[in-house]
Amino acid sequence: MTEEILVNHTAHETRVAVVQQGATQELHIERAATRGLVGNVCLGKVSRVLPGMQSAFIDIGLERAAFLHVADLWQSRSGSANGGHPAPIEKLLFEGQPLLVQVIKDPLGTKGARLSTQISIAGRLLVYLPQDPHIGVSQRIEDEAERQLLRSRLQKLLPADEKGGFIIRTSADEAGEAELEADIAYLRRRWRQILDGSRRESAPALLYQELSLGQRVLRDIAGDATAAILVDSPEALAELSEFARTYMPAMAGRLRQYSGERPLFELHGVEGEIAKALSRRVDLKSGGYLIIDQTEAMTTIDVNTGGYIGGRNFDDTIFRTNLEAAHAIARQLRVRNLGGIIIVDFIDMAGSEHREQVLQELRKALARDRTKSSVNGFTSLGLVEMTRKRTRESLAHLLLEPCPTCEGKGQVKTARTVCYEILREIQREARQFNPREFRIVASQDVIDLFLEEEAQPLAALGDLIGKRIALQVETLYLQEQYDIVLM
Repeated sequence: MTEEILVNHTAHETRVAVVQQGATQELHIERAATRGLVGNVCLGKVSRVLPGMQSAFIDIGLERAAFLHVADLWQSRSGSANGGHPAPIEKLLFEGQPLLVQVIKDPLGTKGARLSTQISIAGRLLVYLPQDPHIGVSQRIEDEAERQLLRSRLQKLLPADEKGGFIIRTSADEAGEAELEADIAYLRRRWRQILDGSRRESAPALLYQELSLGQRVLRDIAGDATAAILVDSPEALAELSEFARTYMPAMAGRLRQYSGERPLFELHGVEGEIAKALSRRVDLKSGGYLIIDQTEAMTTIDVNTGGYIGGRNFDDTIFRTNLEAAHAIARQLRVRNLGGIIIVDFIDMAGSEHREQVLQELRKALARDRTKSSVNGFTSLGLVEMTRKRTRESLAHLLLEPCPTCEGKGQVKTARTVCYEILREIQREARQFNPREFRIVASQDVIDLFLEEEAQPLAALGDLIGKRIALQVETLYLQEQYDIVLM
């Protein structure tokens, strides 16, 4: 299936959409002010070791210290792999120690970045593991004979002094020896630059920065199925063309300048897809719909039949809705960049055969995802548990913030609830203070309710405390905001 890659670039933001048959399959956004950190290599400084958690906080120059677990310490892992027990973190690290680390997860919410001391540097065809003398092959290459052939081809090209290892990417499948040699030389050169920087700089220091979003798209996403890469900025096109000519000449001819009158994302319907991806509800073509809720710990997806009545019977209607939902869920995970624990509540199906078919359809749809995921099947409660690797902020966390009115609850107190809160507060304050008058400053809706339906309770409270209660509208106040002024 052919695809187009759309690149919308401005000085402050780059947005990339992968479109297949007119439908947006992936969305990636990078802002200059908050550029992602995943892949960056830093010289950090150990700021605190926590033996009880077998972890450490590392200063890499960010506002919040980054997090390093003992499982991500290469020294600990290599000792365990050699047959010994992994050493405790307090035996490996000490406060103030300089440490070469790589960011494996961006800061998410209130959590700092997550680090590893096993460095990996991605090229176009290979991923270099300078500390691990292992040659692996991408899991997407399934044929064992082909995997062995790729390993032997690579081993013949490696320099005699090579102590590191490599992971062979799927794009290396059809690459020639000259291309592989060029990628090896590029990655080894990058590693030498990192080592030189670690000796020269003092911690904390950034030693290697991952490529920009546009360059990563060329390296990681563009492939044989890519018919064209449309770029709406001459400056971005020039940068990507130079990168393509140097590292992936086959893609240079597919880069094209878009200079139409309508904005690129608007022309291809991507702006509408972004708006839909920020909504809780996703409508299915059949009339059914999904409800997607993202929380700190997990994402829940609820499948509903809605107005779909197209099946031969009720069971058939449920089955067909769930099959369509499986494809829609896989697409929404990619577009929204949802990760972590995901719980899917498909519509209950009576037959185990239907449940198994829906699971197979979900796994099939997820197979197109570039991000690793795992589907655990139906639980005893009829829910599907799955996980999807999370390295960057989701689309919603990147583009949205909690509502200042409801503070993320999704609901606000009714005007009547606020009225009764105010009455209780005045009664409490009347026991402690003796002002001449209480003045209620609140939103228009709350004051209107006091003047109409709640006028009698307000008057009764005034009689009870023996004080005058005045009302004042503050047009800038939200419904839950109010002040009680003692006059």
